[in-house]
Amino acid sequence: MLRPRVIALAILFAPGLACAAGSEIQSSGALAPYVRLLIGLSLLSLIPAALVAMTSFTRIIVTLSFLRHALGMPETPPNVVLITLALFMTFFTMAPILDRVHREGLAPFMEGKLDMQQAAEQGLGPLKDFMAAHVRDEDLLATSELARLPLAETAETTPLRVLVPAFMLSELRAAFTAGFIIFLPFLLLDLIVAAILMALGMMMVPPASISLPLKIMLFVLIDGWALLMRAIAGAYA
Repeated sequence: MLRPRVIALAILFAPGLACAAGSEIQSSGALAPYVRLLIGLSLLSLIPAALVAMTSFTRIIVTLSFLRHALGMPETPPNVVLITLALFMTFFTMAPILDRVHREGLAPFMEGKLDMQQAAEQGLGPLKDFMAAHVRDEDLLATSELARLPLAETAETTPLRVLVPAFMLSELRAAFTAGFIIFLPFLLLDLIVAAILMALGMMMVPPASISLPLKIMLFVLIDGWALLMRAIAGAYA
């Protein structure tokens, strides 16, 4: 089920980013097909950047990293596990958007109803709507000022070179807010353990050596992974 969505991203992200960067691909068909194929294959290297910048991946991976540090285990789970989990959560949360990308951009392009530029514009439409729904006006204003462009009337009409960094700033702010909330109960547990050890006169015992298993036990008992995944997915519902 994930393969058509990945193909949709691969085919539509690259031409769309090329258009956003100012690359003028003729829609009249004057450009030879093999040249367009070469340009598309060359731009596939931008797919990882587009995956990070234009989807929910940034918020998910940063939130998971905060959780790992809040537990006091900066290397457990390993990076490959967190990245894989973040990728699958990204596909889950972006499934409706990717379905629209496939339906409005990729499918007509494969059927020959749209050329590459039209398919890229229509395929990027759902992604722009998604980013516009989760971007803050303050971040749009900041990136517009950095780009020295007037602020667009709506987020949907904002150019990609302004909307994408603004969306990333909003996602980072949301991830740091979630990280602060995640840290609070574990910080409280650290303080309680430190106070108990000091009251018992065990000041030479590192509080982390006592609080770490307690934090792990607490996280497992409350089914923390499922709660966190539900909270992340609910933010994009």
